[in-house]
Amino acid sequence: MKELGGKKEVIRQLREKIMTMEGFSSGMEGQRLDFGLGSMNATFPGNTFPTGTVHEFVSSTEACAAASNGFLSGLLHVLMKKGGSCLWISKGRKLFPPALKFFGIEPHRIIFIDVRRDKDALWVMEQGLKCKTLAAVVAELKDISFAESRRLQLAVEDSRVTGFVHRCRPGIMSSTLACVSRWRISPLPSQPDGKLPGVGFPRWEVELEKIRNGRPGRWQLEWRAGAFRQVAAPSQAVSESQSSKKEKHYA
Repeated sequence: MKELGGKKEVIRQLREKIMTMEGFSSGMEGQRLDFGLGSMNATFPGNTFPTGTVHEFVSSTEACAAASNGFLSGLLHVLMKKGGSCLWISKGRKLFPPALKFFGIEPHRIIFIDVRRDKDALWVMEQGLKCKTLAAVVAELKDISFAESRRLQLAVEDSRVTGFVHRCRPGIMSSTLACVSRWRISPLPSQPDGKLPGVGFPRWEVELEKIRNGRPGRWQLEWRAGAFRQVAAPSQAVSESQSSKKEKHYA
């Protein structure tokens, strides 16, 4: 039994080393952070949202860009719970700072830097990702090359700061980058709860297009009471359910 336990420990350590080499945090810090993503966690390596690495968000329209910023704010809410500030870089800032309070973030904890070119945004982001006192770095830009994304990934391997590259209306929608994941966020109509007048809570269709060592998928999430809530099963599961119903119908 001891020999079997020793082999399992060796395998666990090897897996951790491989994940670290591939850009994932193998420490307990990432495991302690609960982003409230529910069943989505099963798609991530280690069953937890990867921190200490760089994620890519792609928005094809202004509406999707606004939805992505909202979803990002929900992630930042968790990343900043233990202290630290966030660096937010953009060419034409459209984020309304007071709105961050809805996601539990005090606006003064976000350091906004406005630049003129993507090249400047990438340089500032790389320098920010090297700063271990920051909780996260967000950069809104249009296009980025594989070599540039690789430099960002190398920067976080030592600092373990989480980075988000938000590509707004890029020239190439699906370019190959060194980021560990690619997300596409689309806005969904809110649903009033019937108790109060007005609109309901923010909702998104969240598509995880790629994830290294994980499984892509699509979900519908809502931001309610300071946390993400899943409002529908993954579309893959829904389609499988519909397919089974059709098979029964034609049987």
